[in-house]
Amino acid sequence: MIFTQHYLACLSHASYLIGDESTGRAVVVDPRRDIGVYLEEADARGLRIERVIETHLHADFLSGHLELADATGAVISFGEGAGLDFPTEPLSHGQRIELGEVALEIRATPGHTPESISVVVYEHADDAIPYGVLTGDTLFVGDVGRPDLLASGGAGYDAETLGRMLFRSLHDQILGLPDETRVFPAHGAGSSCGKQLSSETSSTIGAQRRTNYALQPMTEAQFVAAVTEGQPAMPAYFTFDAQRNREERGLLDESVAPPGMGLAAVLRQIADGAIALDTREPPDFAAGHLRGAINVGLQGRFAEWAGNVLDPSDGLVLVGDPTAALESRVRLARIGFDRVIGSLSDPRELFLDRPDLVEVSSRLTVEQLATTLGVEDDIQLIDVRNPGETAEGTLLGAQAIPLAVLVDSLDTLQRDAPVVVSCASGYRSLIAASVLRRVGFADVSDLIGGYEAWMAAGLPVTEGEASSR
Repeated sequence: MIFTQHYLACLSHASYLIGDESTGRAVVVDPRRDIGVYLEEADARGLRIERVIETHLHADFLSGHLELADATGAVISFGEGAGLDFPTEPLSHGQRIELGEVALEIRATPGHTPESISVVVYEHADDAIPYGVLTGDTLFVGDVGRPDLLASGGAGYDAETLGRMLFRSLHDQILGLPDETRVFPAHGAGSSCGKQLSSETSSTIGAQRRTNYALQPMTEAQFVAAVTEGQPAMPAYFTFDAQRNREERGLLDESVAPPGMGLAAVLRQIADGAIALDTREPPDFAAGHLRGAINVGLQGRFAEWAGNVLDPSDGLVLVGDPTAALESRVRLARIGFDRVIGSLSDPRELFLDRPDLVEVSSRLTVEQLATTLGVEDDIQLIDVRNPGETAEGTLLGAQAIPLAVLVDSLDTLQRDAPVVVSCASGYRSLIAASVLRRVGFADVSDLIGGYEAWMAAGLPVTEGEASSR
């Protein structure tokens, strides 16, 4: 058997290629949209990808089922009831797919979404103990799939109903597998699909039975309360991606970079409503950038944070490092943000020829902020971390506004009063600060080093979560 986990750290996303060496038949489970990694592996190993299996309708990324089907002729399969706009071969509970010696068993595991399935993998069809189980977003290492995302998306399901379905799926379909069975989830630490996912990308049923908080003895009601409390705010693009994954759509060509543009053309696009996106790292952006540009550093959780503050209908012009234009386009495409109009070919044209269009960011050290707070009482402190983070404490007097809901919370802030934004370490805070400056907040700074630096300096914090918006 060939079994490969492809882990995409920037989205905390795991996909899988499973092949039978005796027949060359293979499937891919939960593929990302840039499918080159699967095609290259299949070619190197002499495999034919004949089926794409989605464990559920993903909300946190745009899946590559259409790209793979187009490239290989593979059949696309979801669990029953997915409600799709393209041809598929649905998979039913108990169905077995034999690739040769390797066999897959489908188990319906609704809860995170109604159509969720898990895929039990047998290295040999008659093995008593499965090699592993691909659990999608039903079971993670250290956590389980949150049942409130679909409810938040207005799909007609409430979190309690889905939570009770999830409880039964876990206990009836997953925990009945032998302890030795390996667990391969669709996500790891950092994903907004759960609140305390482990950095480990695989485990076993036995280990999860012992250590996963959500699998300890409790009633259905207790389970629902435990798994819905303290979840991160749903990123704004999740509803869009969940719908796009149902639809026919354009295919991604991951080899094509955005067209290069001169500064005059970039400025014309911006005048017509496009947004300037600078993907350089925070210190470089802060030192000087095109006025009004939004900063989302490419080296972090770029696509997720971009999806929090941008809209998929926005036309985007890249104005940072031109050598990163192709990577930026592909990573935006992973969440379905396809409207990248072009990229500034030569940033020197901005800095040398039009210095009047360049601005620097105001960034404060913890010492500077502490001093400023001592003499100014009208500063609005904003903490853009998620609820699970701010529950540990915030700067004294800060308002908790997660980055995922910042754009929808602008009316709660005073535009004529100074704003200081903090996060964990200074990455998300500069994203938020650039958004606020773009929409007209005149006096905006962010805290270098964030809450971690503030705590390290021994400065006062709240005990527990700050006031929320």
